[in-house]
Amino acid sequence: MKTAFIYPGQGSQTLGMGKDLYDNFAEAKAVFQEVDDALSLKLSHIIFEGEQSDLNLTANTQPALMAVSIAVMRVLEKQSGLNLSDEAAFVAGHSLGEYSALTAAGSFTLRDAARLLQLRGQSMQKAVPVGVGAMAAILGLDFDDVDAIAAQSATGENGEAQVCEAANDNAAGQVVISGHLAAVERAVALASERGAKRAVMLPVSAPFHCQLMAPAAEAMHEALDQTTIHAPCVPLVANITARNETDPATISSLLVEQVTGRVRWRESMGFLGENGIEHVIEIGAGKVLSGLMRRINRDIKATPIGTVADIEAFIKTR
Repeated sequence: MKTAFIYPGQGSQTLGMGKDLYDNFAEAKAVFQEVDDALSLKLSHIIFEGEQSDLNLTANTQPALMAVSIAVMRVLEKQSGLNLSDEAAFVAGHSLGEYSALTAAGSFTLRDAARLLQLRGQSMQKAVPVGVGAMAAILGLDFDDVDAIAAQSATGENGEAQVCEAANDNAAGQVVISGHLAAVERAVALASERGAKRAVMLPVSAPFHCQLMAPAAEAMHEALDQTTIHAPCVPLVANITARNETDPATISSLLVEQVTGRVRWRESMGFLGENGIEHVIEIGAGKVLSGLMRRINRDIKATPIGTVADIEAFIKTR
């Protein structure tokens, strides 16, 4: 069965994620300790025993989710003999999950990925003052309709230009928009008028994946230029192109573009189906991506692996 490994992004985090891995497997414990050391921060304490509000700070959320994904990978490699290059045709990750995918595929060291994601989160938060930007989920309209609504909403009441863009094309009928608060609020109202099943503001701290994130993109450009990136052992299906990429320079450029660009997840998963993938394995916290795959293509089996029980069940199938 032709398989792809996929890695979750922001929104999948929960307090205590990965704790059972930490407690039961030395290789998982080593991942969390290495991330703590890389960041000079007891991130593992925030993940396992902290406050949800602290975990939800994007500078913590991003390396935390990556740490859980890589802990799962290291346990699978040790306990089941998993070899990614032998068993996966592609890897992909949703937004920050691209860094997890690339770390799993050997493009980044764990330490570099942790530092890059902490910087990415910090830079995204600093790019736009709290209260200036917003994001919203539009459910029940197709992408082209939402894209048109966002474009229409980018003009303010006095004719001033604002930002309102389709940020995440997650699945058919599930699009997230991002931009200036007033513009996103206009888009939510307009989407409701045009028949959206739901159009709701999201509880996020910054407007991700839109042009307001340009300062963060510049910060990531500088950081990635100073980071060694190896060719992944398995091709990455990139958010920005929804196509397979292996060239380190191209991947670096796409990671910069991804900060302001749209996450083309629906198209990326469509690419997997077009290229014979029959099974996706979601590595890390939660089951969000497995749920999206069921909306995108029910013919592709989706298996989330994020807990000791999940790992044990996976090992039994091998």
